[in-house]
Amino acid sequence: MVRRIVITLKPGHTSNMLNFSSLALSQPLLAALEEVGYKTPTPIQTQAIPHLLQGRDLLGIAQTGTGKTAAFSLPILDRLSKNKTPPSPRKVRALILTPTRELAAQILQSFETYGKNLSFSSAVIFGGVSERPQIQAMLKGVDVLVATPGRLLDLMGQNYVQLDKLEIFVLDEADRMLDMGFIHDIKKIIATLPHERQTLLFSATMPATIAGLAQKLLKHPVKVEVTPPASTVERVSQKLYNIDKSNKSRLLRSILEQDNFERVLVFTRTKHGANKVAQDLELASISSAAIHGNKSQGARERALDGFKNGSVRVLVATDIAARGIDVADITHVINYDLPNDPESYVHRIGRTARAGREGVAISFCDVEERQFLKDIERTIREQIPLHPTPQLTAPTSQMLKRTRPQENFSEQKKSDANKRPASSRRFFKRRGTR
Repeated sequence: MVRRIVITLKPGHTSNMLNFSSLALSQPLLAALEEVGYKTPTPIQTQAIPHLLQGRDLLGIAQTGTGKTAAFSLPILDRLSKNKTPPSPRKVRALILTPTRELAAQILQSFETYGKNLSFSSAVIFGGVSERPQIQAMLKGVDVLVATPGRLLDLMGQNYVQLDKLEIFVLDEADRMLDMGFIHDIKKIIATLPHERQTLLFSATMPATIAGLAQKLLKHPVKVEVTPPASTVERVSQKLYNIDKSNKSRLLRSILEQDNFERVLVFTRTKHGANKVAQDLELASISSAAIHGNKSQGARERALDGFKNGSVRVLVATDIAARGIDVADITHVINYDLPNDPESYVHRIGRTARAGREGVAISFCDVEERQFLKDIERTIREQIPLHPTPQLTAPTSQMLKRTRPQENFSEQKKSDANKRPASSRRFFKRRGTR
């Protein structure tokens, strides 16, 4: 039976009745929180931490920006510090499983920040980088391991990671895990866990698949729900433009000419689309970068760092890659492509209006996306205000030449080369011009 606790406060609101010292956390943790300026816990922290300190399983329904990372990392650190059993070689005491590399790195950084006054070992495991440093980190065993499913299974298969002594298991961003096709990997990992453990499951949304997984995974859990599923952030001003697909690029450039668009997150449906949008913006002298699963880890980190420090004004992302973006002062979210999943819309616009700020979410809708829009408005139980499309100036002939995708040039070269006589093609191939 699930004990249900529904919190009526919205994300970003806090209660003046409690502070972190009232949550029975250890003094080293309270000192670290004070040093980073955290005084009042968020609703999910207020409700979750006491139960987690008691060793209860927990189902947390919370969107990004509600403080859920601290909600699970603080009680984990408190428990590990009070029971200082050193991990055995290749063993793990607490595992946090998360969908993306960016989010894994961010969670580990949170553990290191909150646990700076404690003695504990930690490591992060994800793909896209060399596995050698990760193997070296695991040889002695770690207290806290943050990992993505694919690379974790690889190292488990090589016997570098063993989970039979695990004390705490956290499945973070569970809904996105399923969207990314990780359900089979998750089941394989869960099958290796000890029966006696504390389990935490966090999800921004609660589809039937997550409810079924929670029922199998959790034992008599407490359920903490910060906001109703698919609710939108109150301080986000939503706008809609009906626009032909062919004019989306020009509309985006026109909108970004406004001065108040300081730090903008643009969502596309595909990786190729993210690359093309970022390329078009760069050619229009608008600093931008794309971030998605096909980018190398180094490229993703550089793009995200540039977005955080302001050298990149516009970050173009797919839904999957955006799960690791934790930037408090995003002024605008633009849905260049509407998502086909209405709950993804809620998650996207929740990237702005964080930490008490106001924000704007703008959506482009072409004729092929009308059904997506209907599903979104049905889910959020409101109509997104329609705004008239501004007058779009046609790009100059020079801009048209510059914005031709580089991939097309490459394909044209190949096509031209294939039209040459066979002897000519052999010559060009030897010369390295194909």
